[in-house]
Amino acid sequence: MAVSDSVWVVLDQPMLQVVHHPDYVVQSPDSAHHFSKYAVVMDILRAEGDLTEYRPEPMPRDWLEAAHTSEYVEAVLTATVDKAIERRIGFPVTPTVSRRAVLSPAGTWLAAKLALEYGFAANAAGGSHHALPDSGAGFCVFNDLAVAALRLVGEGDVARILIVDCDVHQGDGTAAILAGRDDITTLSLHADKNFPVRKAHSTLDVGLPDGTGDDAYLAALAPALEAMIDRTRPEIILFQAGVDIHTDDKLGRLALSDAGIATRDTLVATRARSLGIPLASAMGGGYGNDVHAIAARHARTMRNLCAAYRG
Repeated sequence: MAVSDSVWVVLDQPMLQVVHHPDYVVQSPDSAHHFSKYAVVMDILRAEGDLTEYRPEPMPRDWLEAAHTSEYVEAVLTATVDKAIERRIGFPVTPTVSRRAVLSPAGTWLAAKLALEYGFAANAAGGSHHALPDSGAGFCVFNDLAVAALRLVGEGDVARILIVDCDVHQGDGTAAILAGRDDITTLSLHADKNFPVRKAHSTLDVGLPDGTGDDAYLAALAPALEAMIDRTRPEIILFQAGVDIHTDDKLGRLALSDAGIATRDTLVATRARSLGIPLASAMGGGYGNDVHAIAARHARTMRNLCAAYRG
C-alpha cells in the first residue's frame, strides 16, 4: 500500500534535525529533578555532532486553547494553577514551568514541520500525553502532541495524522482530547497495569502485561502499527518515543533491553520511510536516579530513528 507518492530522502543535510530550547531545562528547586535530563540529552547529542538545532517560539495561546480549556490555559500562563491540579501534575507550575509548558508544544509542532521538509525530525522534549483538556497530570502540563496535531491540521499542513505512543504509560490525555476525530488518530502501546489507573480510549489501545520483553513487545507493535496505517493513511506520524519501557526504568513495568528499544525505533521509522510518511518524534518518559543513563537512551532513540529513516 502506498500512502504517498514519494519516499522522503534527505541529501546533503546533517544527520539529525533536532528542536531544543534552553528553557526546556527548569532550574526551580521544586522541579529541577524532573527536567535535568533534557540538558544532558543535548550534551550527548552535541558531543556526537552531526546535527542541526532549531529553537521554537512559544506556542500561540489560540492553539493551546484548541486542546485545553481557556480557564486552564489562563491558569498555566499566569502560574496560578490550583494546588489540586499541581498535585496531579507532580510539581508546582511556577513562571519558569509555565514558560516551558508553552515551548514544548511549539517544539513538537516545529519538529513536525521539519519532518515535512526533511523526512524526520525530533523534539528534544515533549510527549506530555497525560495532560487533559482542563488539567495537567503525570508530569505533563500541556499536551504537546494534541496541540501540535491540531495546529498542523488547522493550518492545512496535513489532513490526516497518526499519533503513535510507545511510552510505558497509556496516552490518556491525548486520547481524551482527540476523541471522536477521524483526521487525528491515536495508537497507544503501554503497560496495562501502569499509570493511569483509569484508561481513556485511544483509536487503538494495546495493553501489555507486566514484564513484557523485546520479542513480545515487537510482536504486538508491528501489527498494531500496520493496522493503524492501513486504517488512517496518515500524512505524518507523531511518535511518542518514551524510553520508560526499558527494563531498568524506575516507573516502568515492562522489560525491554537497549536492543529492543532500538528495534522498536527501527520498526517505526523504516515503515514510515517505506511509505513516504514523514515522522516526528517527542521524547516521552524515562525515569531513574542515573540521569545520564536515561538521557543516553533518549539520545540513542533520536539517532536510531534518524538513521533508520534515512536508510
